[in-house]
Amino acid sequence: MSDGSPAAMRYKEIIGLARRGADELRAWERARVEELTAEIAAAAERVTAAAEREEAMTGRANRWWRMAGDNVSRLSWLDVGTPPEPVASARGEWLDRYAEDVRPAYHELTQAILKLGWRAR
Repeated sequence: MSDGSPAAMRYKEIIGLARRGADELRAWERARVEELTAEIAAAAERVTAAAEREEAMTGRANRWWRMAGDNVSRLSWLDVGTPPEPVASARGEWLDRYAEDVRPAYHELTQAILKLGWRAR
């Protein structure tokens, strides 16, 4: 059997195809690693941004609660109670809508207390 035999040629062809397949697989895996690394980094940035938005919103909610508590503290017959807890089912994309719903409710509370006038004491 010489190197020119059909079996040897077929073997070399198969080895060449296997090597090419392995090289292509390694290249695909490297590209996929880069792609996944970029996706993980982007997701981490989104998580960080969401945590910052949550912290900011918590601060805003606590400020509104303290202001409402200051108004209600003038009413001897009304207890402020405990501050509100975050709601797990709240949707992040509706954050601005939730925040804007607080402002009119606070103003309604303030107006209601002012209307009580001397009766509030």
